[in-house]
Amino acid sequence: METWIAGLILLVVKLGVVLVVLLLMAAYLVWVERKFIGRLQVRYGPNRAGRFGLLQPLADLIKLILKEDTVPGAADKIIFLLAPAVVGTTAMLIFAVIPFGSSLILWGKPIPMVITDLNVALLFVIALSSLGVYGVALGGWASNSKYSLLGGIRGAAQMISYELSLGLSLVPVVMLARSFSLVDIVNAQTRYPFILVQPVSFLIFFISAVAEIKRIPFDLPEAENELVAGYHTEYSGMRFGLFFLGEYITLIVLGGLVAAFFLGGWRGPFLPPLVWFILKVLAMVLVMIWMRGTLPRLRYDQLMSLGWKVLIPAALLNIMATGAVILMMES
Repeated sequence: METWIAGLILLVVKLGVVLVVLLLMAAYLVWVERKFIGRLQVRYGPNRAGRFGLLQPLADLIKLILKEDTVPGAADKIIFLLAPAVVGTTAMLIFAVIPFGSSLILWGKPIPMVITDLNVALLFVIALSSLGVYGVALGGWASNSKYSLLGGIRGAAQMISYELSLGLSLVPVVMLARSFSLVDIVNAQTRYPFILVQPVSFLIFFISAVAEIKRIPFDLPEAENELVAGYHTEYSGMRFGLFFLGEYITLIVLGGLVAAFFLGGWRGPFLPPLVWFILKVLAMVLVMIWMRGTLPRLRYDQLMSLGWKVLIPAALLNIMATGAVILMMES
């Protein structure tokens, strides 16, 4: 009984710590992105609220809380109000299976640095990543606006197209690690990270994941020059902020997945494991911010052609090549 209670307390503590860290990182990623893109475009970025603009996330939060939360008269009110929460919730649930360090010894007992180690964690990740688009699709449909509806339809079509290539890109990783557990996948990279032997899988996964979270150059569900703001056109106040909170949490989660699948997770020399994990996550997030500041948006036909005509065939060929090499090495 005492062991059960201790395990429950430990789980709640880990959940609380991870939740607080995720929310703080998401808030300050907004500041980092605005500063970084500002420098790319030869301007300052936020620099008024606090030293170096460090209080800007707090100022944005206060502004969003104080804004009126409006609901269109003809909208489906219940779905309209609930849709923004879906995006952030699914992203935070994915982080539950990402290992962010080696076991921590506390009171003589090892404590796994992962909230839960599922033996089907990879399937759990793919399932939740596909559920995240429901927030976009339902938010766009429930708004009863043609611009929002088009944005929601684009988001759903984009998810269907790139979910296939994303899932196929991870098959060679499973073939090498011989497990669906993210902890086992990280442990399988003891000698070398999988990016060295699976660069094609890494590229396909990265491009597909960026398309799934609707970041530039794949932000067709928003497309402000065509759809005003797409699926969140009719949102205001904190519900508008929840969409963007979910986007930045998803950025962090994507960085964690790339680190776990291809960069050796928390493994690395000299520095503590948690530091290595955070550095790898931040490196991937900065690459995605850099892409936003430099690349133009694709046309919709280019977006679909890339997914169906390039990434999916490349992923299938990579699976066959990986299988052939593994058979040759084992024979």
